Amino acid sequence: MDVIAEQERLAAGTSLPARAPGLEAMAAIVGAGYLRDDPGLIERYARSTAANSMRPLAVVRPNSARQVAALVRAARQHNIALYPVSTGKNWGYGDACAVSGGQVIVDLSRMNRIIQVDPELGYALIEPGVTQQQLSDFLRDHEIALWADCTGAGPDTSFVGNILERGFGHSPYGNRLQHVAGMQVVLADGEILDTGFGHYPNARTTHLFPYGVGPFLDGLFTQSNFGIVTQLGIWLMPQVACIEHFLCSVNRHADIAGVVDALRPLRMDGTLRSVVHIGNDLRVLSGGRVFPRVEVPGQSALTEEVRAELCGAAGIAAWTVSGALYGSRAQVAAARDALRQALRRTAAKPVFITERKLRLGAMLARVLGDRPLGRRVRAQVALGESLFAMNRGIPNGRFLAGAYWRRRGGLPEGFPRQADPAQDNCGLLWVSPVLPMRGSDLLALHGMAEPVFRTHGFDLFATFSMINERTLGGVLTIAYDKDDPEEVERAHRCYREVFTRVMDAGYIPYRVGNQSMGDLDPHGDVYWKTVARIKAALDPEGIIAPGRYEPGRAKGGEGP
Repeated sequence: MDVIAEQERLAAGTSLPARAPGLEAMAAIVGAGYLRDDPGLIERYARSTAANSMRPLAVVRPNSARQVAALVRAARQHNIALYPVSTGKNWGYGDACAVSGGQVIVDLSRMNRIIQVDPELGYALIEPGVTQQQLSDFLRDHEIALWADCTGAGPDTSFVGNILERGFGHSPYGNRLQHVAGMQVVLADGEILDTGFGHYPNARTTHLFPYGVGPFLDGLFTQSNFGIVTQLGIWLMPQVACIEHFLCSVNRHADIAGVVDALRPLRMDGTLRSVVHIGNDLRVLSGGRVFPRVEVPGQSALTEEVRAELCGAAGIAAWTVSGALYGSRAQVAAARDALRQALRRTAAKPVFITERKLRLGAMLARVLGDRPLGRRVRAQVALGESLFAMNRGIPNGRFLAGAYWRRRGGLPEGFPRQADPAQDNCGLLWVSPVLPMRGSDLLALHGMAEPVFRTHGFDLFATFSMINERTLGGVLTIAYDKDDPEEVERAHRCYREVFTRVMDAGYIPYRVGNQSMGDLDPHGDVYWKTVARIKAALDPEGIIAPGRYEPGRAKGGEGP
């Protein structure tokens, strides 16, 4: 079915042909109201921050694993490709768009049940539609002394979707995939697989011991198109008596290398348990405002003078290091002392933020009023409050502000409530290389990317996060104006060049956007041949998400 042709016929007032038989079969499974192919909805799901929109054939919204299994069987019978999304908010990496057009989006957001929470053993069993806000509210409302790790992607994003992309958050449970046990997966033949011990009817530790007995399958269903995950067990963090947030400012660009090297032993020995984030000045600046078009007319990047002026007014250094200390008061005090000692010979001096300091800061801001210092203190307090909330598993959308940097309308009214960069027409591309946790590697990668951004005329937002004890996860952001075709083209050229450079240098991205699936296998290596063999065994017709983490098919943009 050609959706664009259908839109043209609708605009001309002509009648539409009957649905394809496969769509009618799917509608019978979920109910007529939960399969739609009207142009307005198709347009909504085709929107993407990457400006690489793919128009789906239809959108179907099942409410159970049984319905998903029936949909897969119908799709196989009628040779229709399915593209599952949890809530479709995969910002910067494809949003709700498939790798190629003409696939049926399987929107799992109706499957939003929190099936179980075990307060004693600290885990939850959830479906793909469960959002960060929903689980946070559930734990609060039921007075369960557990926290769920959350990311800065916003309250309405899915745990399952982010975990299956191997995303990371903020807390000691921030390396999220390491805190998952037991998946339920619908396979391409419609069978339902339970991983770990879950396939044994009386298993008592399905969501406590991830590996089960026999081959460990769970990883096969992350960053793949081998099945549709409909449930998983996620471990929750026990609430602690004390949290302190710390911030370090580094004024000279090159000095961040020594700070990384000083913090690495603390991350490796467990003193620093949380994910530690390191952001450059532009990344921090973009969290508090949008691009000043009046001050830099006709430009897509700040001049050095305006950049220095804006950062100086906001008190933003070349680099900002942010993390949290967790535990008893004694444990936090010991970690605080160790952090001070480790940074003693570096250019960074940690500032420790407590809730009491935030309350005092809020009082000071009220006294200072609307003077420049008052605005600065108020902004710092707001940031501190958001960070404290995130550290306790309370999601906050304010960290999505950077996605709106080049949006002509700026931040939407009511931001960050219900922020949706794709629907708000934001331009956003992310390159996310993983690098060794060494200061020299951070500077090398930044030095590789920065000239490319400058050549193409974009501000480089750079964040490096200590996602585990030995690596940094980089996120290099290209924010651009989607209403300017020339700028869109430049943004994509910038992305392609940065992506190629980091790949060639051995800093391989930990996840990629749909536009790069075809570039993951430049050498035809055995790894991707093995992946293709597994796909052929589990899904020989290529029904589930063809092209997703499937370089050979993505290069040709083929369907099943």
